[in-house]
This record gives sequence, structure tokens and C-alpha cells, in this order.
Amino acid sequence: MYPVGAAVTVGELTIDPHPVLARLRAGEPVSWLPALGGWLVTGYQLGLQVMRDPRAFTVDDPKFSTAVVVGPSMLSLDGPEHGRQRDPFARDFRPAEITERFGGFVEEEAARLVAALRPAGKAELRRELAGPLSVAVVARALGLDRADTADVLAWYDAIVSSVAGISAGRPPADAGAIAFGQLRARIEATVSRGAPSLLTDAATRLDLPSVVSNAAVLMFGGIETTEGMITNAVLHLLGNPAQAALLDTAPELLPAAIEESLRLEPAAAMVDRYATRDVELGAATIRRGDLVTVSLTGVNRDPAVFPQPDVFDIRRANVRRHLAFAHGPHFCLGIELARLEAQAAVRQLLDQLPEPRLAEPAHPVGLVFRKPEALHVEWQP
Repeated sequence: MYPVGAAVTVGELTIDPHPVLARLRAGEPVSWLPALGGWLVTGYQLGLQVMRDPRAFTVDDPKFSTAVVVGPSMLSLDGPEHGRQRDPFARDFRPAEITERFGGFVEEEAARLVAALRPAGKAELRRELAGPLSVAVVARALGLDRADTADVLAWYDAIVSSVAGISAGRPPADAGAIAFGQLRARIEATVSRGAPSLLTDAATRLDLPSVVSNAAVLMFGGIETTEGMITNAVLHLLGNPAQAALLDTAPELLPAAIEESLRLEPAAAMVDRYATRDVELGAATIRRGDLVTVSLTGVNRDPAVFPQPDVFDIRRANVRRHLAFAHGPHFCLGIELARLEAQAAVRQLLDQLPEPRLAEPAHPVGLVFRKPEALHVEWQP
């Protein structure tokens, strides 16, 4: 009944998913994929339907991959409990406050990191710019200023790998549990010190395990997706010199360039839900308990919404309709902070580095989270 979906492999979805996602979207926009053990949604409107309806499609299931690794949190709960867990953190991420609280720090940190790279004439920007900037900002946001960048990157690498492995059908990795234990100890120490921070404030409204799980989700999301967002944006701009040149004469297009990069290659490639009841979705009959995965990568290239969807076009009129930050009650909490970081990183790179160019080919990879494993860039020293 779903011949395209039956033939899809995890390898295809990890290495180069766009051709098979296009075939699915055209013929089976809701398709059963044995490789994922669930349904994959690739049509834009169908994806919106799933993400907007937590009564029919929930994250609150024991199999939800992130909860398996870090425990229940705002990311893996719905209804009133979702609001109770999210609210103590949400107030610090309101759009009106992000620029005031973080704008100066983000710009200065991005400028410092790029300036340190400039004399060498080359760098691997994923781990020498995007990763350190993401760690510095999320640590400051949470009040973990004493955290070592290398430690934090190692923790989140292990947690991300474990979550991605579960999505691919593998058991939870021991390294993910160890990393979460180390992160938990650091968060508990921060709360016990009692110094003013988002974590200590949250601890007045939530029990400590809930503070830890939610902080892990915010750190995990704030680093993984922002690192990928920055890395992919640099890749798209340097890989499309004509588009990058537009920023020389129209720097006001930088926010649109970031959004178009997110549309073309979301750092978070998919979101999982579980059917709470038997439900019709498009032409598919989904049974209670079935895994329903929305391919953000797929819906963001739906030609019914985005003409010429495979083209990187920073003047795209409707680019803000992309769903890279999901939708509905689980819409990304840190969206404005992530945008601020990506814009600062790209702006500083283009302003400070003379004639930056890709030193070698790079391509986003990953099943759940997509970015190049490395992004080697060179410039005139």
C-alpha cells in the first residue's frame, strides 16, 4: 500500500533525504516506513495538522526518544503538565526581552571568536565558531557560566547521539546516560549554590529532577539546533556566492538569509508524535499508539507552499512560513535567541574575514539533526 515508504532506508534519510522525501511527498505524503517503525509525514498542511493537535498526536509516550535519555520534560509532555514545566523557563525567552538581555553579549562573543580565528586564514567553523558560541550563550542563559565549553560539547554530543540512535531503532547508548549524569551533577550544583539564575528561579516552582530534565532539553536544543543553524547558513551562503553577494549591497537581507537556510535544511530534521486514538490523516488510517513523525525537512520543501523549493533564495517572499522550529504547543522556546546567534555569527564572519570560501566540499548529514560533520573554510589571512 505504501511502496515508496517500504523501500526507504535509514541510510537514505541520513545521508541525502531530499530525493526520497520528494517522492514521498508527491505520492505518499503520509506513508508507513518500516525503517522507522512508523508513519512519515512530508506534506506541509498535513505536518501542520499533526503538530497543531496534541489531543490526537501527543509527545507524551514512554517511547519518546528524548524522554528516554533525559526524563520527562516540557518537550515530552502535553496539556496542563506541559504548561507547568514550560512556564518557569518561558518568561526569560520572550521575544521582547531577548535582544535587551543577550544582544550585546551575543555580538561580542561572536566577534571575539571570529577575531581569534582570522590570523590562521582557515578554520573548521562548526566546532571553532558555531559550537563555542552556542555553548557560551546557552550557559549564560541558564546560569551555567562556569561550565567548560569542551565538557558541554562532549555531553551534548553523547546525548544527541543517543536520541538519534533511539530514533533509528537502536537501544539507548550508555554514553548518553553517562553524559546526562554529568550534566545533572552540574545543574544540581548550580541550583544548590542559590545564586540568581534561570535554574534557581525554576527550582522555586519545580522539583529538582524536573529542573534538570528541562535544563537538559534547553541546553541540548540550544546547542544542537543553533550549532547546526549557524553551520548550515554559512554553508549555504558560501556555496551560493551570488546570494552571498546580495548581502554586500543589502545587508538587511541577513535575517531572510538565515530563514531561507533554515527552510532549505532545518537543523532539526523531524519531530515525533504518537497517535492517541485511531485517526485519519490524509489518505492514511493511523492506529492508536502509532508513531507519527513529521519530516520538517520534507514539509519545508513542499512545492505547493515554496516554489522552486530546492533553490536557496534569500529574497523568497514567504520564507517565514517554514516550519524549522516546529509548530503548535511545542514551537521552539528559544527561537529568537537562536536567530540572534545565527545572525551575529554570519555577520561577523562576513565582516571580519576577507574573501571567505569553502576549503572543501561539505554536506549536511543526520537522521534527526542535520548539519555537516565539519565545515572547513579559508580566507585571505
